[in-house]
Amino acid sequence: MKMLPIIIFFLLILSIEFYSYFGLRASLFSNAKVLYTIFYLLTTALTVFGILLMFFSAKAGYATQTYGVNILFGVAFAFVIVKLIMSSLFLVEDIFRGFLWLFQTVVKFRGAEYISRSYIFSLVALIFSGLLWFGLNYGVIFGKYNFKVHTKVVEFENLPPEFDGFRIAQISDLHLGTFDKTDMVQKGFDLLQAQNPDIIVFTGDMVNNRAEETVPYIDMVKNLHAPFGKFTILGNHDYGSYIPWKTQAEKLANIERLIEFERQMGLNLLKNTNVPIVKGTDTIYIAGVENWGLLPFPQYGDLDSALSTITAGDFVVLLSHDPTHWKEKVLNYPKNVALTLSGHTHGMQMGIEIGNLRWSPVKYKYKDWADLFEQGGKYLYVNRGFGHIGYPGRLGIWPEITIIELRQKK
Repeated sequence: MKMLPIIIFFLLILSIEFYSYFGLRASLFSNAKVLYTIFYLLTTALTVFGILLMFFSAKAGYATQTYGVNILFGVAFAFVIVKLIMSSLFLVEDIFRGFLWLFQTVVKFRGAEYISRSYIFSLVALIFSGLLWFGLNYGVIFGKYNFKVHTKVVEFENLPPEFDGFRIAQISDLHLGTFDKTDMVQKGFDLLQAQNPDIIVFTGDMVNNRAEETVPYIDMVKNLHAPFGKFTILGNHDYGSYIPWKTQAEKLANIERLIEFERQMGLNLLKNTNVPIVKGTDTIYIAGVENWGLLPFPQYGDLDSALSTITAGDFVVLLSHDPTHWKEKVLNYPKNVALTLSGHTHGMQMGIEIGNLRWSPVKYKYKDWADLFEQGGKYLYVNRGFGHIGYPGRLGIWPEITIIELRQKK
């Protein structure tokens, strides 16, 4: 049964390959079939090789990815996406041609003439797909290191006065094993430090699977400084559940190594608990839960334990990796959580953000997929992610460093 999804996946890829091949050949390359076929087969071979390498790499759970492998992954991924789009456009055109043929047949009471593909339609589809292909590969080489700072000022009625103007830096979903240039990651951390935050929080998915992914970055994170400390939680990938382990003990040992490496980074891991942050005569609480998401994601988060020492008047900032936790559990929880900080979605690492226009395919799975949300005076911020996984790049949805500035509501 484990092979069935893989077989279906490759059958889907091959059907996309055939459909886009014949669609382009019929409309644009009918006079150069040999050269076109040779070029197209080369792209197909590169795509299949890249996908196979991606499968084997994911199964092996390597601690790091090389620059060359990420480039190959990106090229293969881009070919799959653009051919999927082209074949979808050709399918729409074929449906239209079929209806047009049927209409002409009914009107003329005889078989209509063959309706050929539109040259202009195919040319536009090819140009659009080509631009997208180059864009996706730009995202692999440059986009994933195009770190952006998003600053939000959030007002609360019950914020203690001493914390008016308190700055929280949030990064999430580092997925350290998929970075291929440590110097560029350092630039991202330098940009974070330049914001002079009061506190730094990491909201899960430090690694893809293996604790050793953190090793090249331990000193980088250790050198990040904030006067009120650095805190972290576990995300779904941090449990190492997406690669095979010889024994359950080996998997648990990997989690313990990750926790130890995070301790060496100077991070305070919050596993269903909270810590008081004291400034002057006032106190707020940073609470953190283990991953809690809708199935099949793990549901280890325990709000009862995390907020056991919290009273009704306390101001609480909750770190919870998966944003679905907010609506499913946090919003209606008896104890008030003023602000929840999450990640997990990555904004799908591709989309459009221009002015007030914000779109990504991930919105069809997660309603609260990026930025700030409010309901009943309670807030959720969903970080777009610092790293990447799967598609080894970013296009339009750039890696994010969040600064949340707490303010008293006047």
